[in-house]
Amino acid sequence: MTLANAPHLLIVDDDERIRTLLQKFLIRNGFLVTAARDAAHARKLLTALEFSLIVMDVMMPGEDGLSLTRDLRRKIATPILLLTARGETRDRIEGLEAGADDYLAKPFEPKELLLRINAILRRVPQEAQTGPKYLHLGALRYDQDRGEMWSGDEPVRLTATEGALMRIFAARTGEVISRAELIDELGRDRPGTSEEGAGDRAIDVQITRLRRKIEPDPREPRYLQTVRGIGYLLAPD
Repeated sequence: MTLANAPHLLIVDDDERIRTLLQKFLIRNGFLVTAARDAAHARKLLTALEFSLIVMDVMMPGEDGLSLTRDLRRKIATPILLLTARGETRDRIEGLEAGADDYLAKPFEPKELLLRINAILRRVPQEAQTGPKYLHLGALRYDQDRGEMWSGDEPVRLTATEGALMRIFAARTGEVISRAELIDELGRDRPGTSEEGAGDRAIDVQITRLRRKIEPDPREPRYLQTVRGIGYLLAPD
C-alpha cells in the first residue's frame, strides 16, 4: 500500500512529545498521520479533512477527549480509540459509553496500539479505511477528492485557475499534457472565462504562478515539469 492511499489517522494529544512519537511510529508502520494539539485544533482539522480513525487522549486542557468523542459521535462515524492514564474499569466503560470504539490505558506498548488500530480498521468498511486520495509534493499534500492543498495543518490557498490546473494534472500524473489540452480543459472546467483561452502564453503564466506555491525552487521545478516543445507534467513523490 502506498502512502497516498494509506489509512489516514488523526492523533489528538496535548503532549507534544507523545504526539511526535506516535506520529513517527505510525508513519513508519504505513499510515498517513495528522496531529492535533487539542480538541479545538482537532475540530478544525475534521472540518477540512476525512480520517480513517481518530486516536485521542482523554485528559486534555479545555474540552476533554470524552466530551469531544460524545459530540463527534453525533455527527460522524469515524472510529475513535481513546488513550488515557486512567485505566480503571469504570473509566473504560465511560469511554465506550461516550462512543469510543476502543480504550487503551497509558502507559502502553506501541505494538499494542498498532494491533488495536489495525483491529478497528478491519471492522470498518474498506472505503472508510482508505480516506481521501492524496498526492504528495514534498511537504505539501493535495487532496484529490476535495481539490485542496495542505502544508502540514495549514491550507495552501489556490486561485480558481490554479485549482483547476491541479485537478487536471492530478487526474493524469506522470503524463505530458500539451498547452492546447490545458487550454481546452480549462475552458470546460471554467466556462465563460477568457483569460486562459488567450493562448500558450497565458498557460505559461498560470503554470509559473502555481509553481511558486508548490515548488521549493520554482526556477528549477521538481514536481510540475516542463517537457520542452510539448507541455507539462506533474510528477508527485
